[in-house]
Amino acid sequence: MDMQGKTVLITGASRGIGAEAGRVFAAAGANVALVARSRPEIETLADTLGDKALALTCDVSDFAQVEQAVADCVDRFGGVDVLVGNAGVIDPIFHLSNADVTAWSKAIDINLKGVFYGMRAVLPVMRARGGGTVLTVSSGAASNAVEAWSHYCSSKAGARMLTECLHLEEAHNGIRAMGLSPGTVATEMQRSIKASGINPVSQLDWADHIPADWPARALLWMCGDDANEFLGTEISLRRDDIRQRVGLT
Repeated sequence: MDMQGKTVLITGASRGIGAEAGRVFAAAGANVALVARSRPEIETLADTLGDKALALTCDVSDFAQVEQAVADCVDRFGGVDVLVGNAGVIDPIFHLSNADVTAWSKAIDINLKGVFYGMRAVLPVMRARGGGTVLTVSSGAASNAVEAWSHYCSSKAGARMLTECLHLEEAHNGIRAMGLSPGTVATEMQRSIKASGINPVSQLDWADHIPADWPARALLWMCGDDANEFLGTEISLRRDDIRQRVGLT
């Protein structure tokens, strides 16, 4: 898919799916704004991607910082055509009975409020450009309860509904909204899950997880017309037919 002349802002871009998305979109010709709290990682990635990449330090749980990141992206590239809401945390993993209230709330701030803040910040920009695409990285946990993941399940379920609301309210303004449920992915998050030893997901072997470039490539595919039938919904990368359409093997 050709993304020449398009600008993509990716949150949680310092590693995992976010970093791979930066590489995939840049390879497709897009300008990429790499957003994360970890400055060294996104600077290193931006350096490898060249002049079409911009590293933006930002905590997505702070709306002022998200607004500034969007403004900086617009200043550099002239707009935002695609928002990839990828930033998310699962640590610490704990049961409701001993959940740390502050940590639980912080997960909501990042995984749910961070998605909303990104949407809210790019909407005026996308409306002014006549449309855009908003992609939210979701999870099977948005639809299924998982032991000791109450913070993660709740925030992902909320983000899923936010995406549906965005489609309902903004489709007529040319804004495409979809979620991607990638399944289990070989990222640092899976190492934390494994170390917890809680629930069936922690018992999976590393070979059971898909590589991080698979969801990144799916996100690129979702920017094209072939994915339009899924607008306002979530796409599951567990489905063989979806993998075939994306071109994954």
